[in-house]
Amino acid sequence: MKKNNQMIGLLSMIGALSLVLGACGGGGSKAGAKTTEDGKTIIKVVRPTQNMASADSKQVKAVQDAINDYIKDKIDVQLDYEEMPAGEYSNKVNLSLANGEIDLFWTANWMGAISTDDLVQNNGAYDITEILKGSQLEERLPADVWEASSYNGKNYFVPVYKEIAEGYSLMFRKELVDQFGWDLSTVKELKDIEPMLADSKAAGIKAPLLTQATPFAYKFFLDDYAWITGNDYIGVDREKNEVVEVIKTDEYVEYIKMMSDWGEKGYIQEGDITNTNPTDSLNTDFWGISWWTDVPNNASASSRYQQEVEMVHMTKNYVDSNTTLGSTYAIASNTTEEAAKASVDFLGLLYSDETLANLFTYGIEGEDYDMVDGFIVKKGEKYDHSAWESTNVEFVALEEGEPANKVELYQEFNKNAEKSITAGFRFDASNSSAVISAVNNVVAKYGFVLQSGGYPQADVDKVLEEYYSALDEAGYQELVKDVTDQYNAWKTKQ
Repeated sequence: MKKNNQMIGLLSMIGALSLVLGACGGGGSKAGAKTTEDGKTIIKVVRPTQNMASADSKQVKAVQDAINDYIKDKIDVQLDYEEMPAGEYSNKVNLSLANGEIDLFWTANWMGAISTDDLVQNNGAYDITEILKGSQLEERLPADVWEASSYNGKNYFVPVYKEIAEGYSLMFRKELVDQFGWDLSTVKELKDIEPMLADSKAAGIKAPLLTQATPFAYKFFLDDYAWITGNDYIGVDREKNEVVEVIKTDEYVEYIKMMSDWGEKGYIQEGDITNTNPTDSLNTDFWGISWWTDVPNNASASSRYQQEVEMVHMTKNYVDSNTTLGSTYAIASNTTEEAAKASVDFLGLLYSDETLANLFTYGIEGEDYDMVDGFIVKKGEKYDHSAWESTNVEFVALEEGEPANKVELYQEFNKNAEKSITAGFRFDASNSSAVISAVNNVVAKYGFVLQSGGYPQADVDKVLEEYYSALDEAGYQELVKDVTDQYNAWKTKQ
């Protein structure tokens, strides 16, 4: 009897475990999709309150009802819509996925337990590759976006269509440009700003070069290397299409020595090394030159930093594996095929219809926003979202303060972006996680300080030797081999 009870207990545990695993698997564990009396498929949709501390459930219900009323004659879909506080969102969605409680949800490549990488690795996202074919949704995004956001040739995510590429500029305070008559057309490489740094230092600027406590190699080596591990110590040489140890290249060593020289000359603030500079540094006269992530409307930097700035674009803009996944939708892997198709139908309409896009993004006109001279003026009290986490930028009304040509700016930006040679490749770190952790600890100790000009020039060669030795002791060469093998295997399939 005791053995039977033990067996029953074991079987119960296995059954419970199977439910959880099934909920995270790829195969429709639900008995069937929920439908309305008139045959519409009901989909549970969740997303975080990005602009509010918490959701106003009554207003969310009102928006849900308005959406359902609007789409009832357009698609056979009805929304069951819920919003969750951003701080709790990742954990709540993770639990809801395990319990099979949601169909369609928002996520991103930086969303922790429900990040795009984690969802694919844990079989938490539905493979929509076949469902997409010939759909309205497929037509709404460029082929390069679908390819770059794919995993092993399969589509699991629907990127929110906004800027789809990554590139970097140097940013100059216009007051100093005018004061010293800087000719920004002469700036072609990072080293070209040295005379301007000298001017800034002589003028008493505390941080002639404000790195924002961020390594520059990742940004300004972008035309030479594609980063495939999320770090700049290993990259793919864009010219040779080969994995290389970037930190051992002549260009990298030369760059480190230049930063050390600038550090000794006082061009780089110690606060950038210790990450103790004032958080509002860019809004003041604390700095002379810094960096900026290129966006379709670079002019927005001046209003953001409350002073006029000028830009020099230093790299191309690249569409790569993660540049399209900073804001995206996913369908739960354990949803039914009917609900998955309904989710694709809903997103297809959301990405194509301005009325629906406005409802989902801004709420109900007169209650959540007013339309003034063709622009959205938010009230922001009960319902408040932004285009970047909601819908296709081409089919949503502009907010007050946005440029009237915003859509054209985005279209031009995306049109001119270059598809990276690594677009679609994703490094599987599951076999190297311990090594990566050890390597990152070494990089944190040596790499960041080296890139920030924290060592005297006379010590750089010695410190680099110590750095390389510590990396190898941490298993760095194993990581290089793993990355190289995976990338070469992926290349052969392209």
